[in-house]
Amino acid sequence: IRILKPFAQFKARDEKELYLKVREQDWSKYLTNSMTFAINAVVSRSTFEHSLFVSQLAKDAIVDQFRDKTGQRPSVDVTTPDVRINLHMHENIVTLALDASGDSLHRRGYRQQTNVAPLNEVLAAGILYLSGWDKKTPLYDPMCGSGTLLIEAALMAHNIAPGMYRRDYGFMRWPDYDADLYKRVYQDALDQENTDSEVKIYGSDVDPDFVEATQLNLEYAEIEQYVQPPQVQDFKTATKPEEEGLLIMNPPYGERIGRETEMEALYQMIGDSLKTNFQNWEAYVFTGNLEAAKRIGLKPSRRIPLYNGPIECRLFKYELYRGSRREKESSQ
Repeated sequence: IRILKPFAQFKARDEKELYLKVREQDWSKYLTNSMTFAINAVVSRSTFEHSLFVSQLAKDAIVDQFRDKTGQRPSVDVTTPDVRINLHMHENIVTLALDASGDSLHRRGYRQQTNVAPLNEVLAAGILYLSGWDKKTPLYDPMCGSGTLLIEAALMAHNIAPGMYRRDYGFMRWPDYDADLYKRVYQDALDQENTDSEVKIYGSDVDPDFVEATQLNLEYAEIEQYVQPPQVQDFKTATKPEEEGLLIMNPPYGERIGRETEMEALYQMIGDSLKTNFQNWEAYVFTGNLEAAKRIGLKPSRRIPLYNGPIECRLFKYELYRGSRREKESSQ
């Protein structure tokens, strides 16, 4: 989710050495007095214990260099800096890098409307890749929320670069930024969109507000023609839109206390609907409620551990055969 360009590496055994080594870098290559900057420090297995202290020390070194040379200093802006600097310290080996991304790359720029707990775009794309989806098989998300899985699927199926919607990257404020080169790279990516793919992508949700949010996000991303119009539909009564396909869903986790019974009922309903209405499909259920997931009542053929932020989750794969598995295998 970030692309870093390292430009210096050195050993720092104590505070003084770290300060001096950072200060001796030629910061005028990357910054001017009128620019703002921020330092993100990551420290591991080092004599320095706190990344915040390390970033403060590095900031002082940069500011002092400018003040000594020019009498002025660049300002720190931790939210929207002109230049982001990454300091990585492992076993007292320090690597300094420029952050080319600016904002985290999971912020694609297409999402205008979200539900209460939207799925991170990069995580959604990763789930689709982990499912082994071939970009040809019909795909259905019956709890689409604000449509992140649907949009990421459409981008993948039609070879649309996920960064197309972003207009701002960290490298655009570097002194050696080549705007003409960026325009050529951007146009090359545009030209590779596959408009001929006819894969069917379906989405629905029980909440009309979420369905509306999905539609707005699809329109903003200008890919509504690649996704079937999302429907208001309770999964309890949902039926498979094609004879065979891939179902992928991220149901609520019910993190609030006192919702255990409600979540157990929800996951039992998910299992019942999968068994009854989605035979001959493959299903992937991504959830952080591992206890409630047992109520699905189907044996997963895969369990993939993932994290949704700090929440430990699983991506469960279910193969939904018509009749018994033995019958399915003997007919092949």
